[in-house]
Amino acid sequence: MTATLFDTPDFPSIPVQGEAAEYPVVRIFCVGRNYAAHAIEMGMEVDRDAPFYFTKTPTHALPSGATLPYPPGTESFHYEMELALVIGREVFRADRDAAAAAIYAYGCALDMTRRDLQQAARVKQRPWDTGKDVEGSAVFAPLTKAETFGEVGPQAITLAVNGKTKQNATLADMIHGCVEVVMDLSKYYHLRPGDVIMTGTPEGVGAVVAGDAITGAIDGLAPISLNIGEAE
Repeated sequence: MTATLFDTPDFPSIPVQGEAAEYPVVRIFCVGRNYAAHAIEMGMEVDRDAPFYFTKTPTHALPSGATLPYPPGTESFHYEMELALVIGREVFRADRDAAAAAIYAYGCALDMTRRDLQQAARVKQRPWDTGKDVEGSAVFAPLTKAETFGEVGPQAITLAVNGKTKQNATLADMIHGCVEVVMDLSKYYHLRPGDVIMTGTPEGVGAVVAGDAITGAIDGLAPISLNIGEAE
């Protein structure tokens, strides 16, 4: 192994129910505006032609139950409850069968967002990095294997802040389903084990402040939670 000048962090990992070993997080892809009602609440047209993507740095991942200090540079830090899927075999330009077979597991996830910075970047037609690729902004609950979870669609996806429900939809409300997302993304990348895809959030997003407790759930999956701490 080549020596490096500085120590670097290891890739984070996500527990998998029924497995002693954990799933490594090497890349994080995120689908933007994949629920029509969320696109509308963001003031955007609903685009059904194809998914679009942004990314998060894998070392920004946090486990469910963590406390995340309120991040710098924002006055509007938003929650987004999402279904995450993870890849279990290499696929490139996948057809439907190959894309479905490549999905190893599913889990609850939170895409935490500096909304004011994202919206400012959008107005100036600039990348969303400072709004989306935030330290600690990709939160993952333990994964459930795909064969155990079953067909994606009718499951409820919900989020509450301090016990009050804020998001309530079903996975069937996604514009682009999980298999379709893997098929499309594999046109542009060789997808491999270690790749995590966050599939978008339903309507009802909103801001949180220090002291808030976020809880989320998807039927059939391990629940997720995050506490917002004081700014550092």
